[in-house]
Amino acid sequence: MITAETTTAQVRSALRRALPKNERPGLVLRTMDRLERASVLDAVAGPLRRGVRSLPLSRAARDALHGKWLGHPVHPVMVQVPVGAWLSSAVLDLVPGAKVPSRVLIAVGLAGAGPAALTGWVDWADTHKEQLRVGLVHAVLNQAGVVCYAGSLGARLIGREKTGRLLALAGLTAIGAGGAIGGHLAFRQASGANHTESFPHLVSPGWHSLGELATVPLGRPERRMIEDLAVLVVRDADDTLSVIADHCSHLGGPLSEGTISDGCVTCPWHGSVFRLSDGWNVEGPATAPQPAFDVRVTDGEVEVRLRRGTPRRSRLALARNR
Repeated sequence: MITAETTTAQVRSALRRALPKNERPGLVLRTMDRLERASVLDAVAGPLRRGVRSLPLSRAARDALHGKWLGHPVHPVMVQVPVGAWLSSAVLDLVPGAKVPSRVLIAVGLAGAGPAALTGWVDWADTHKEQLRVGLVHAVLNQAGVVCYAGSLGARLIGREKTGRLLALAGLTAIGAGGAIGGHLAFRQASGANHTESFPHLVSPGWHSLGELATVPLGRPERRMIEDLAVLVVRDADDTLSVIADHCSHLGGPLSEGTISDGCVTCPWHGSVFRLSDGWNVEGPATAPQPAFDVRVTDGEVEVRLRRGTPRRSRLALARNR
């Protein structure tokens, strides 16, 4: 016979297995780790990624979908519409006489799901292999939720209210699981995060030496170090020096291995373009600019200082103390 005490004990046991402890990660984290390493998903993720990248979208449209205009990914903002509408619908399903408002909210959620999914797919196509795997499962669960809610709305419209509510419950469960995996993707795997946010906090104030000006090559990217932090240095023919953080704000790609053109550097990993003079993200998928430095030369030695405030073009200051 199943008693309340037995059920409570089973729930507690399941939680103990799922949640991490000091000596082990727990079932949830172990499952996510296996998902990151599930190479079997690559057979689907690869072609799907190429398909998303081949969509007939202009550069400006892709940047808008990435959230360049917002300064961070727009996908988390867009998902508030379907998730909020469906969660509100679930509450109204518990209120007598609220059938029509609940249906309206389900329809609103379905209308918002498409744009939210598009922003997510565009972001997903410019991620690492492990993130592609996790993101694929995240998307599949969300799509399952959309199908359930579409079925729920259809069932309600023909008078099968009980079936509609059951389908909505299944949809909310799938969306919740997908959201949890999306949280792992965003926060554990740092997809969409600004990978240079900590940079200004790690560079000490004042001027730092980057070596002799004569050692900086002309017209090609050069990687130098400031207190164990990598920076990109580019010297033009007119002795204009530009210095920005080397690790791309999108996913940490080495800009010093990128290409230089028209005063900008293109990340070799996912194609983000940054202006060398001030680190501005000219093109995505990066949604955050690169930290930039003021530059001066003293007795032939290049010195840099982290720039703060409004971006402005960095020109070589010739302060030669003879």
